[in-house]
Amino acid sequence: QVQLVQSGGGLVQPGGSLRLSCAASGFTFRAYSGKWYRQAPGKERELVASITATGDITVYADSVKGRFTISRDNAKNTVNLQMNNLKPEDTAVYSCRAGSGYWGQGTQVTVSS
Repeated sequence: QVQLVQSGGGLVQPGGSLRLSCAASGFTFRAYSGKWYRQAPGKERELVASITATGDITVYADSVKGRFTISRDNAKNTVNLQMNNLKPEDTAVYSCRAGSGYWGQGTQVTVSS
């Protein structure tokens, strides 16, 4: 059974940090790029960060450059998103994705004082 199971997320104050993880099973995760998307209420889904299958190239949305870091561990079949210096505008549901196919279940991130 193909699964992408997310963990992490929650409520954090502005300036704080959170780490999201996405664990893959049921398919050859190391053959796929890893991506993190987010969607805020009333807004379109946005690609936040992506990483190639081998982990050698990462790309970030301008809105998160210098604050977010995407990484992966192909031995553990995981892709992670470290989020630092969080801002209220980062509040959204975050979802991981493998390539152009499989999706995680989504995780709420709320940045508020």
